[in-house]
Amino acid sequence: MALLSKIERFLGRFAVPNLAYFLVAGQAAVYVAILTGKLEPGVLFLVPRLVMAGQWWRIFAFLLMPPPSSIVFIAFAWWLFCLMGSALERFWGTFRFNLFVLLGSALTVGLSFLTPDRPVSNAFLAGSVFLAFAHLNPDFELALFFILPVKIKWLALGTWFVYGYEFIMGGSSGRLQIVAAVGNYLIFFGRDIASNTRYRRRQMLKAAKRDRAPGRDEPRHRCRICGKTELSNPELDFRYCSKCAGDECYCSDHIRNHEHVVASP
Repeated sequence: MALLSKIERFLGRFAVPNLAYFLVAGQAAVYVAILTGKLEPGVLFLVPRLVMAGQWWRIFAFLLMPPPSSIVFIAFAWWLFCLMGSALERFWGTFRFNLFVLLGSALTVGLSFLTPDRPVSNAFLAGSVFLAFAHLNPDFELALFFILPVKIKWLALGTWFVYGYEFIMGGSSGRLQIVAAVGNYLIFFGRDIASNTRYRRRQMLKAAKRDRAPGRDEPRHRCRICGKTELSNPELDFRYCSKCAGDECYCSDHIRNHEHVVASP
């Protein structure tokens, strides 16, 4: 994190605000060009063999490929990408969201050269943005099929299952793109996941001790700011901040509204 902060101080001025909106605007323009016959969709796919033959623009053009679906679902996908991208940009800041998209793109491009004849789209890169948003906003509700409200954490779980199935059953090109998307996600959230895993393991050991010593009923999660616990407020979610030193717990009201704890020198 310290290294990332130093990089941001040097390069932060080059970050592009509202990057998600620019990408969607570019895809909308490409969609209109394809619809009117002014552009062939094949020229946008990332095909490493063609890149090495001189068509270098494909390294960037694949980001502007619109989703292959009907206009209704394309518009929904664009709206969702703008919503998720702007939320991530507000949470991380402009530079770090730019870095997330850039790193995901670089991993996608780099791994695609291992299967140089296979065309690559931006679908898994968009998937990594979805997984990042779901990680930070697990209780956000989406209207599935525009009717049924579903918490996004369940849709993210379904996405993980699909990725697992495609990784096992799919071809080598698809597997590499899944590795790129998941790798991008883990670079940003791996520390958070590891911290929560260690904490849960400690809590399981404490719970086992409590089972051996009846009469002691202590909460597993306590917000550092307000002191609420899962026992006093079972309707709240409790999370652990990866930017704070140590395992600091916060309720859903304070996970994004607190001063980070800094390790003592």
